[in-house]
Amino acid sequence: MWIHKWERDRRKGVDSPIPTQVVSNEEFIPRPQTGQQRQWERLIGELADQKSRKLGMSRRDYLRSSMGMATAFLAANMVYGPYWDVEAAETTEADAAQEKWPKGEYFIIDVQTHFTDGFALGFRSADFVRDMGFQLKDDADAYSFTNYVKEIFFDSETSLGVISGVPGREIDKSRAGKILEGRDRRGGILPSWLMSRRKNELNALAGCQRTLCQGNCAPNHYWDRTKNAPDFPALYDQMEREVKTYGIDSWKWYCHTDPGRSGNGFRLDDEKMAYPFYERSKQLGLKVFSVHKGYASQSRTLGHMAHPGDVEKAALDHPDLTFIIYHSAMKHGTTEPEFKEPGYFDPETGDFAWHADLMKIKQRNPEMKNVYCEIGSAFGTLAIAHPVMCQHLIGKNIKNYGVDHVLWGTDCLWWGSPQWVIDAFKRFQISDELCDKFGYEKLTQEDKAKIFGLNAARIYGIDVEAERRAFPNDALSKLKTAYLQQGGQRDNTAYGWVRADV
Repeated sequence: MWIHKWERDRRKGVDSPIPTQVVSNEEFIPRPQTGQQRQWERLIGELADQKSRKLGMSRRDYLRSSMGMATAFLAANMVYGPYWDVEAAETTEADAAQEKWPKGEYFIIDVQTHFTDGFALGFRSADFVRDMGFQLKDDADAYSFTNYVKEIFFDSETSLGVISGVPGREIDKSRAGKILEGRDRRGGILPSWLMSRRKNELNALAGCQRTLCQGNCAPNHYWDRTKNAPDFPALYDQMEREVKTYGIDSWKWYCHTDPGRSGNGFRLDDEKMAYPFYERSKQLGLKVFSVHKGYASQSRTLGHMAHPGDVEKAALDHPDLTFIIYHSAMKHGTTEPEFKEPGYFDPETGDFAWHADLMKIKQRNPEMKNVYCEIGSAFGTLAIAHPVMCQHLIGKNIKNYGVDHVLWGTDCLWWGSPQWVIDAFKRFQISDELCDKFGYEKLTQEDKAKIFGLNAARIYGIDVEAERRAFPNDALSKLKTAYLQQGGQRDNTAYGWVRADV
């Protein structure tokens, strides 16, 4: 028998800020908890009961506090091993966590954030999202810009967010030849015009820069079927509109999608399709390209084009461009069946599918300086599902590309507020064993500061000190303060399916 996780948790008295079992989105039969997961869940509850009583708090409020989060990490270490940096004092002293992990310690630039207006997506129904134990509505409001502001800026420490595109083709003119504006331009669930509009609204509200935005336009979005080639006049017109009118800050490309119905995707190193786009973009003064690589199962027909094999030539041929490789090219998400296939991860080498290919590119080209590894979704899912792989992800990115070429991203709102991922990275460290065996380096506070935001600030030309000075007095900070003073907090409820007998 299937049962909603929130109902199962209510019956069992479970309330955890970190996942303790797989939750189904109705696409597969719910899997039972493993013995370790049951032990972890039970331990979180037992520790929370003990500590909340001593503090005179309800367990619910306790588990929504920094002390409750610390307890979940402590319990994970007790069951799985010492993967997370947490001290016992943090579980009973709110000031201990604040002292060790002070809010605002890092200037955090999230280079991959999403929202939609008027569209309800299925991302929050994925089993990983349900695993997180958060209350994540899966309707249009959950992905709205209003909720984006709440979850990204009020419920997390994110300082500045890059609104990241979702592939879509805008329609410039009506059949009568009239230039279209706003929703008449369409463009899919997160078009360039919408990202630009919301960026300007939020920055105007804040009185300083809190968001950047990307452009969706890509080489195969406007297609001449007669020539079976890009419609370059239409393509260049849209490029100019996005740069000059929308004021986009970078491009977002999905090589494995086909909004223009060209019949195929495209490669970064295609000299006939991509290279003319690069040259026109340089003329327009825009030199940053964020590219989805990995997570290939999004497209069963064109998924192979999400492989990072086309990064090498494109980057070498265009050293004046910056290529941000989203997801660090990890081939499969942790919820995909292929993630557990033999050979996907090799514990002897620490290599895993497609990420290893991205690493080899740098190994072959140590002089390459214009490729960056972004860790959105890859870090968060591995932190929960496979801590050892998570250490290899960060360890190899830094070892091969350098700590100054690793970028923070979360892929939220798709997964709710990014604060849990921020907390995890603050506490993250690579084990002595893996450092000794694979030549990884321990992460310092300075390393984390670079990954959290300083690297992205350099790419996007953000004056971090100027922004830090502006934040305390900007309207967004004041609204956040009021929100927190009125008791605003995250919720640990989940709406997915588990087995009633587990």
